Amino acid sequence: MKKTYFNWSSGKDSALALYKMQQNKEHNLDLLVTTTNKNFDRVSMHGLRNELLFKQADSIGVKLNTIEFPADVTMDLYSEIMKTSMNSLVEKKYTHAVFGDIFLEDLKAYRDSKLAEVNIKGVYPLWKKDTKTLIKEFLDLGFKAITVCVNAKLLGKEFVGRVIDEKFINDLPENVDVCGENGEFHTFVYDGPIFNYPIDFSLGEKVLKSYTLHDKEEDNCHLQKEEIVNHDNSFWYCDLLSK
Repeated sequence: MKKTYFNWSSGKDSALALYKMQQNKEHNLDLLVTTTNKNFDRVSMHGLRNELLFKQADSIGVKLNTIEFPADVTMDLYSEIMKTSMNSLVEKKYTHAVFGDIFLEDLKAYRDSKLAEVNIKGVYPLWKKDTKTLIKEFLDLGFKAITVCVNAKLLGKEFVGRVIDEKFINDLPENVDVCGENGEFHTFVYDGPIFNYPIDFSLGEKVLKSYTLHDKEEDNCHLQKEEIVNHDNSFWYCDLLSK
């Protein structure tokens, strides 16, 4: 079997992709890998507390490795940390890496080019699938998710901290992908067929945060879909508190 690790974001696309990989008998998937902000103990971009991330992994029953970055990371430091992490995975004989990407061509090309440098092959279970079909499948399978971050340029405060259901999907503006594949929103999955038990949490405060991406840092965005931040973007975050 192919020794495989999964790039876990804590969100719905990751959850559905992991579900599909668990049905795949060709891969021995025994590791989740997540990038986190070590200054705030949160998942990169999603803003999810690490405590909830760890509870996800415990419920899924798969070992979790975190790749920690400082809050203010330069492109050079980002690349250095990623290279060290990738080399460590190669040393552990991993040959395949799974991503939940759906249709971002440039991102996939960048991932594959970096993986090729260390002789790892990318696996994309959701690639080129219709997003409306995917979100329906996600809900029909019994997954439950809540938005933890939304792009304030496209969605208002009322969209963050909302459970993903048919009403949420119907309320989305026409220019927003129903899976948030263009970075319109990010989610936390707290129940579903990949979990042994649901993750208990409560809603915290909602805050608006703005980010400026400098030109020299642009390449960082190609490494993780969850970290794609356009110039001067603002995001609404809903803090989730572990129970």
